[in-house]
Amino acid sequence: MSAAEPVQAWGGTSEVEHFLAHAVALEREAARRYEELSATMATEGNRELKDFFGRMARYSRLHLAQAAARGGFRALPDLGPDEFEWPAGVAPETAAWAGVDAMMSPQAALQLALQGERGGLAYYREIAETTADAELRALAGEFADEEAQHVAELEKLIQACPA
Repeated sequence: MSAAEPVQAWGGTSEVEHFLAHAVALEREAARRYEELSATMATEGNRELKDFFGRMARYSRLHLAQAAARGGFRALPDLGPDEFEWPAGVAPETAAWAGVDAMMSPQAALQLALQGERGGLAYYREIAETTADAELRALAGEFADEEAQHVAELEKLIQACPA
């Protein structure tokens, strides 16, 4: 399944509404995962990464609110867990998160976060590049740009983090 498939008209829902429902779910899950990483780094005693992951959780919640607000007057579909249509069957930013534990190293936590952000970037970018809907293309492009900033920030931190 390609990443563009989840945004096709579905049950009377427009492509944009369907995309935004997926974006809300993706960002909600990303915020939860970043909160887990922040707690893990607190256990590790790494205040810098605890704060960084806490900030990323706040950004994800902000993106969630922006996605919900973008629906404007439109009601976003309330999708059940089995109604989401994700590439590989799981939200792109959460595919690798099964490995989070309290003893995770800072480098491993950063790599995990980077993998998730790259998944989100690929998801949004593919939609932006493949949809025929101009509004959806612009929205997905904006979300992809935000994810690209997160990827760049994580790559810098990984370079600075001891192995």
